[in-house]
Amino acid sequence: MTDLKEQIAVQLKLKNIKPEDISTDAPLFGEGLGLDSLDVLELIVLLKQIYKVKVSAEDGPKVFRSVKTMAEYITAKQAQHI
Repeated sequence: MTDLKEQIAVQLKLKNIKPEDISTDAPLFGEGLGLDSLDVLELIVLLKQIYKVKVSAEDGPKVFRSVKTMAEYITAKQAQHI
């Protein structure tokens, strides 16, 4: 998950947040990392470009709950294509 945290920090240009400061289980939006709706679009691009994973509108809220849920989604989707 360290790689995913680094990719999130780079994709979202989080200047004051280091990858190790991003909690695996903390919410990405609201009181957690504090991301907004524009950041969701960046995360969708990240998953598509790096992991070749598409996120449906219905899956979005549960996928982007935390770094852990993103990693689980990536693993599950990639397993479907093996």
